[in-house]
Amino acid sequence: MNVLILGSGGREHTFAWKIAQSPLCNTLYVAPGNSGTQAIATNIPLKLNDFEAIKKTILDRGIDMLVVGPEDPLVNGIHDFVKNDPQLKSVAVIGPRKKAAQLEGSKEFAKAFMMRHNIPTAAYESFTANDLEKGFAFLETLKPPYVLKADGLAAGKGVLILENLATAKDELKQMLVGSKFGEASRKVVIEEFLDGIELSCFVLTDGTDYKILPYAKDYKRIGEGDTGLNTGGMGAVSPVPFADDTFLTKVENQIVKPTVAGLQKDNLPYKGFIFIGLIRVEDEPLVIEYNVRMGDPETEVVLPRLKNDLIELFKAVEDGTLNEIDIEIDERAVTTVMLVSGGYPESYEKGKEIKGLDQVKDSIVFHAGALVKNNVVCTSGGRVLAISSYGESHIEALKKSYHSIASIRFDNMYYRTDIGFDL
Repeated sequence: MNVLILGSGGREHTFAWKIAQSPLCNTLYVAPGNSGTQAIATNIPLKLNDFEAIKKTILDRGIDMLVVGPEDPLVNGIHDFVKNDPQLKSVAVIGPRKKAAQLEGSKEFAKAFMMRHNIPTAAYESFTANDLEKGFAFLETLKPPYVLKADGLAAGKGVLILENLATAKDELKQMLVGSKFGEASRKVVIEEFLDGIELSCFVLTDGTDYKILPYAKDYKRIGEGDTGLNTGGMGAVSPVPFADDTFLTKVENQIVKPTVAGLQKDNLPYKGFIFIGLIRVEDEPLVIEYNVRMGDPETEVVLPRLKNDLIELFKAVEDGTLNEIDIEIDERAVTTVMLVSGGYPESYEKGKEIKGLDQVKDSIVFHAGALVKNNVVCTSGGRVLAISSYGESHIEALKKSYHSIASIRFDNMYYRTDIGFDL
């Protein structure tokens, strides 16, 4: 098969790394890709939401399967675009249709879905600029901290957790009236705060049957001890030590099964990944949010633990035969640590030469914000590299990742030294 992966981050490099191992893969393309994908596939300079250019590439390159990495093209309807086009309809698409992608595209849509199907989650209400005073009144009924979520896609930055009521009211006004997150905050969901420990559940579904992939836990804050600003993720571990069989059975019965059944009941065709952000509160799982694609950097620990041929799994998703496949998981732990540009997640410089990649022996280096310029690998984003390692435990795997990091250098390189500190 000829496969096209859409995206340019660490997640897409990991997909490319895994798909390139499949004997079913003939030619592999990544659009736009990065320096990591360039080494194992053919990069194509495409914009993720330029569907006509994607169509031309599919036809010109004889693409049989389209794997959609990020959420944006899914929420904008890339799956529907392909399947509604007579020239493209035979192409397999991994990722849900536009209507189902609202699970990530709209926080309100996701919360209403959970309420409708009795999936445990935090109490909430949603507000627009016309309801600002009602929003203030609802905040007054809650105990701090206060959780404000922009309804739409805000590149991972649309969630605020605030300790002070006056600050929460001011931020709500900034979001609704001041367009703090642009179109994404035309509507804001205010949620009850849940106090617990978070983890991520990854489900692959063909719309009828499902398979649960390895669980993972990521670390979002920029600073040690989970302090400072939110990022796209500073590291991840899999498996999750505190998630025992009893807890994971609750996750499957109370959350995964009713989610997949709810998609069918609501006539939301779904072929692809469901990433369920969970929180454990007093040994009970609740849903924080849905995403309609794999997470990053969780992909960099989940896929290395998956023994199955990924193309074979994706073919089963397209054909509706996922029930015929057994998932095989590597028992070893995998951890990843992100190397980021100094200043991230705020302003940072690009174009810094990355040295020492050839010296890494005991880890897999997944490229994220990195490109080749004049035959040199340079930084091109905030999150630059993910250093993934296997170990008999997450502690052993982390030691390998940190040992490998000692070989890598670029100006203003930063990483957290405490990934897994709370486990």
